[in-house]
Amino acid sequence: MSLLRRTVFVLALFLVQASALAEIFQADPQTYRPLLKTLQAGDSLLLAPGLYENGLPIHRLLGRPGQPITIAALDPQQPPLFLARRGHNTVSILDSAYVIVRGLALDGRGLPVDAVKAEGHARWAHHITLEGLVIRGHDNNQQTVAISTKCPAWGWVIRGNVIDGAGTGVYLGNSDGRDAFVGGVIEHNLIMNTLGYNLQIKHQNKRETVAGMPSERRITTIRHNVFSKATGSGLPELARPNVLVGHWPLAGPGQDDLYQVYGNFFYQNPLEALFQGEGNIALYNNLLVNHVGDAVHIQPHNDLPRHIDLFNNTIVAAGTGIIIRKPKADVQKLVTAYPQRVTANAVFAAVPITADMQSGNFTGPVAAAEDYLKKPLAGLGEMDLRPRAIRVSRIDLTPLQKYQAWNQGFDGHPRQAGEVGAYAAGQVNNYWQPGLELKPASLSD
Repeated sequence: MSLLRRTVFVLALFLVQASALAEIFQADPQTYRPLLKTLQAGDSLLLAPGLYENGLPIHRLLGRPGQPITIAALDPQQPPLFLARRGHNTVSILDSAYVIVRGLALDGRGLPVDAVKAEGHARWAHHITLEGLVIRGHDNNQQTVAISTKCPAWGWVIRGNVIDGAGTGVYLGNSDGRDAFVGGVIEHNLIMNTLGYNLQIKHQNKRETVAGMPSERRITTIRHNVFSKATGSGLPELARPNVLVGHWPLAGPGQDDLYQVYGNFFYQNPLEALFQGEGNIALYNNLLVNHVGDAVHIQPHNDLPRHIDLFNNTIVAAGTGIIIRKPKADVQKLVTAYPQRVTANAVFAAVPITADMQSGNFTGPVAAAEDYLKKPLAGLGEMDLRPRAIRVSRIDLTPLQKYQAWNQGFDGHPRQAGEVGAYAAGQVNNYWQPGLELKPASLSD
């Protein structure tokens, strides 16, 4: 047997043995804590229905690629209910990797503790998946967070969670630009009724040197979520956008990282914009509705907007639709090398678009939206932002083809060349009517 074949055989044997050693444990509120410490790569801990009052410490649990440690509801129809306790974050993550937490309910009971937190004293927390969690009652104050990372974190997936009533829904990174959040996926979540942000990803200083953290370019994807601040906003002086994304490192590893933000429904904010960002951003195929204010602000925050592509969004806003604010004259030269394009959007607002590089957009006042869209001014349950008439822009979309799902509409249906707005114009059936619920995972099959 050749050396190569012998190596492949040994590796395959090792993987089979490792898989055979993985175990499935079942536990209840009285028995789960001792089992947590014993979990190895590939193991699953299934939690019975009941009240869990002693938290979920995920400390030094190390799965492997293809062999994660899974902690999940035994019966998805009866999620285990974890109750907050003073002085302890409910799901505490410390120096753990390749862990899946699925199908739990977390009740904050109005206490000043976070629901899920990668702790600030951790060295790292990577390849963590949070899926199908229901998080409520974490709205003691604006600094109380449903999902938070305060250590270097990469490879996270935050999927299919419901966050209803938090100080901040999801807060990734640290306020001072340390503890980078790198290469994550945030998808199919419903985040509403937050005092502050639904989602904030903090700006990043020089990327930390942490063993295993990616140094090559990464993309953080925010897709198919529902972000609403229709109710629950805090005091005017503490007003926050629904979503804010900060800049990447200004030099070195991470400087070319990108936010891809697509297929989301942004709804209502009485005091701020629906989306605000700087750095490298592609914002496309989204629905943004704010009957009382602005939609999109691209502007300096902790640094500057860099490479910006805003395309194929449908926007209805009482104030400003899209604005790309210019930096001060003394730093203007820093961004001249970056394209900042606004392309093929359908925008109905008091001030539709303020930007230098505009092409192929269809714009008008809010009242004109009813001529182009089916039911743009109706409330949830009746609102329909699909186009009445097809609008086509004669522009070159080649620069946009590098983005994932660039040619798919809001519901994932194939888009024809030159269509304006978020929807594939030929789409008649199999669509999701925007609402305060989880957006379905697939509508284009």
